[in-house]
Amino acid sequence: MGELGGFLKIHRQDGRKRPIGERVHDFREYQKGLAATELRAQGARCMECGVPFCHSGCPLGNLIPDWNDLVYRDRWREAIDALHATNNFPEFTGRICPAPCEAACVLDINDDAVTIKQIEVSIADRAFAQGWITPRTPAWRSGRSVAVVGSGPAGLAAAAQLNQAGHSVTLYERQDRIGGLLRYGVPDFKLDKGVVQRRVDILAVEGVEMVTGVEVGRDVDARELLERVDALVVATGSTVPRDLPVPGRELDGVHFAMEYLEQRNRFVAGDASPGRPISAAGRHVVIIGGGDTGADCLGNSHRELPASVTQIELLAEPPPERPDDTTPWPTWPLILRTSPAHEEGGDRRFGAMTTRFSGENGRVARLHGHEVGGPPDFEKVEGSDFELPADLVLLAMGFLHPQHEGLVEQLGLERDRRGNVLASEEEWATSVPGVYACGDARRGQSLIVWAIAEGRKCAAAVDRHLAGLDGAVTGDDLAPALAAG
Repeated sequence: MGELGGFLKIHRQDGRKRPIGERVHDFREYQKGLAATELRAQGARCMECGVPFCHSGCPLGNLIPDWNDLVYRDRWREAIDALHATNNFPEFTGRICPAPCEAACVLDINDDAVTIKQIEVSIADRAFAQGWITPRTPAWRSGRSVAVVGSGPAGLAAAAQLNQAGHSVTLYERQDRIGGLLRYGVPDFKLDKGVVQRRVDILAVEGVEMVTGVEVGRDVDARELLERVDALVVATGSTVPRDLPVPGRELDGVHFAMEYLEQRNRFVAGDASPGRPISAAGRHVVIIGGGDTGADCLGNSHRELPASVTQIELLAEPPPERPDDTTPWPTWPLILRTSPAHEEGGDRRFGAMTTRFSGENGRVARLHGHEVGGPPDFEKVEGSDFELPADLVLLAMGFLHPQHEGLVEQLGLERDRRGNVLASEEEWATSVPGVYACGDARRGQSLIVWAIAEGRKCAAAVDRHLAGLDGAVTGDDLAPALAAG
């Protein structure tokens, strides 16, 4: 694979970013690509590993060495086919996946990993630009119907696969547009919504029926819907946010991160926002939570020109390099990660716990907290009390489980101890016959690659179930007919 010994003489080159002074004044994507010659050189760094651990690092099992080599050999048309063999939406993962494949790259043991993510998105974008990605209408229909509830990456992947297998698929989304968190969670400066809509339009032409503005379990009775279809897939995501029950939580100006992110994404789209406007403009913003959601809030805040922004994380600051004693290669390393939003400014405070909020006239004005030791006790560090100005607080501490009211309760779906819909990784079937679950609704909050992978595997299980209804072979386990999808 690649150039013999290429990794010894070619250094890693990441994609360029737009200048900070330019990008913080708009919502266009900050990431810029590499030239084709540069990408070929990066593909040349991929070694002919006896065991390509990048395969296991990627939940989708992407054929990474294959398309790295194809790019190196300037065979881009074949590269997109290799990408689509395992991933329905490489243009999404190439933009917002944290790339566990790169952490598992053999080069990452003592050098810089191959720029897998940059090569992936470049293949996808080039394929769209060249007109190689077009709708593929299934050649036949099985006569079976499937309802997929939730249009995030898991629901989209399940719908795409089942439609290609010949089943009639209806995708239900409670929001007014398809995409789930891809649409209303991830900011445009990371994932332009034209990229999302482009793929949604292809799925619609291929035959996936999409119903928006309808919440199954509220607008449509879930039991009645199940009676009308041959199978139902729950892909609603993990949508119940983790709260912070401290004094002052009720003050105006303390919001869940998704309330803010949805409003900002709607603002960029030119749509009206639900509820009272939430703005960081001119405010002292404090973001509680150090993950991707917190970074998304940070990037949006920068673009509103706040007075200050501080991001608080309960855990201590991670080391800058992989700690081999806790997260050895090829596992995902616990290291300090600096997102483009952090590069744009703001303060980061680690090992800090919020104890209360205070304010005037019913609105938050200050955050009170102290420093803590490590888990599991997080004991207070004596004399470390602090106070921060805070007239906008965004809670970005993750999500607990899918919403139970409505769909889950109406169908009587059994849940695991964390509140997720219970379904095995082998059959993907829930406790109710004909109902399946995948993505964050089943595994809890996770990565986009896990969501797509689960959507694909769940679709294969549903296809097997539908084949067994009358003994017909409908998709041969979704292969090879779906190899390109």
